Amino acid sequence: MKPTLRRSRSRATVLTGAATLAALTAGVVGAVSATANSPAPAAVSAPASTTTQTTHLTEDAALKAAQAALSAATKAGQHVSVAVVDRDGNTVLTLRGDGAGPQSYTSAQEKAYTAVSWNAPTSVLAGRLAQTPTLKDIPGTLFLAGGVPVDAKSAPIAGIGVAGAPSGDQDETFAAAGAAALGR
Repeated sequence: MKPTLRRSRSRATVLTGAATLAALTAGVVGAVSATANSPAPAAVSAPASTTTQTTHLTEDAALKAAQAALSAATKAGQHVSVAVVDRDGNTVLTLRGDGAGPQSYTSAQEKAYTAVSWNAPTSVLAGRLAQTPTLKDIPGTLFLAGGVPVDAKSAPIAGIGVAGAPSGDQDETFAAAGAAALGR
């Protein structure tokens, strides 16, 4: 008799476990189905008077500018890094030339960010430090020659920064070559 009783308990445990599993599965499937069938909230259209459109360089244009700047530096025998940032200062791309120093990567980004932020070459902005020395305290900026803005319709849309040449003037010449390549 005991063996039969044990089998019954064993079968009852298995059946109870199976029933519990089935109930849980049905509940989960039902919850997922209910969520999937719920309508998405309707998008709210903002009136045209509350929006603005901005212009950005395409990835291809950013690459063209960076390659032109790097090529100009290479022809001059300089080992540099080049950065292109968008209007908001976000890095679109960076190119690190063969032999460029480790500091040049970040410096190029900061020069590009500085140029687009003030829509002026960083060599011009470096001159403003005499009147306003606290400008250098703004995070992410670098007031050394080597960054140029790119604009469209008189508004800045990107910045090109170059770092690694022995002088900022050379860096800025290479950055300007990158910007000039966009007009070709």
